[in-house]
Amino acid sequence: MADPTPVIDDLRAESDELDALVAELPVERWALATPAPRWTIAHQIAHLAWTDRAALLAVTDQQAFAHEVENALTQPGDFVDNGAEEGADRPPDRLLADWRAGRTALEDALRAAPDGARYPWFGPPMSAASMASARLMETWAHGQDVADTLGVTRAPTDRLRHVARLGVRTRDFSFGAHSLTPPFEEFRVELTAPSGALWAYGPEDAAERVTGPALDFCLLVTQRAHRADLALRAEGADADRWLDIAQAFAGPPGPGREPGEAAR
Repeated sequence: MADPTPVIDDLRAESDELDALVAELPVERWALATPAPRWTIAHQIAHLAWTDRAALLAVTDQQAFAHEVENALTQPGDFVDNGAEEGADRPPDRLLADWRAGRTALEDALRAAPDGARYPWFGPPMSAASMASARLMETWAHGQDVADTLGVTRAPTDRLRHVARLGVRTRDFSFGAHSLTPPFEEFRVELTAPSGALWAYGPEDAAERVTGPALDFCLLVTQRAHRADLALRAEGADADRWLDIAQAFAGPPGPGREPGEAAR
């Protein structure tokens, strides 16, 4: 059973990095529009706070989480925006305090999770390590929106390995989300980490391959940049198609970004 401690530690570090971006922002800057349509910086942080709360319920109170799922089913396509909107209406200092308290409570719950435990989610059930990986992916992706809005260039770190791994594991989901049959054969994915290490997934002799910088792959699978702006290479028709539709997050297909839209 995978030890969740390393990814929980990385989740904390990723959250702290985003926290540092917004902690000293003047109140008026929380209202800046981000690349996500109709979402301000406040919406981005409110969404993370809302999702951390949902994850905490999934780990600690599954009956309450089931009510969250039922509520989501009554407003398909809107419940994510509604949760962000509700939080974004709070004063920034309260919103920031809520996010900090929620993510700390979730971290404590994940560290206390018994070995082998699995928790419900809006998709398939997840282990503590998978839950932490998903939270890190979202924190990094929404942090990218905030950084782009503020004109800040973040130095990529090897914490991206969790995002990259999730992006690879959600390949079949990406095809299914577009009503496409997932390829039967595995792909080979080779990514150059920020540290210079090689992250490799899938069989070495796979006919279909994706190669390039890990940062670019993570920007692609979180739909924070268009593939035309990224140094990713696909070999094979199915791998090429995947780079057009990849998404590491749950839910319906995202609109993605237009070429040249995302800051780097």
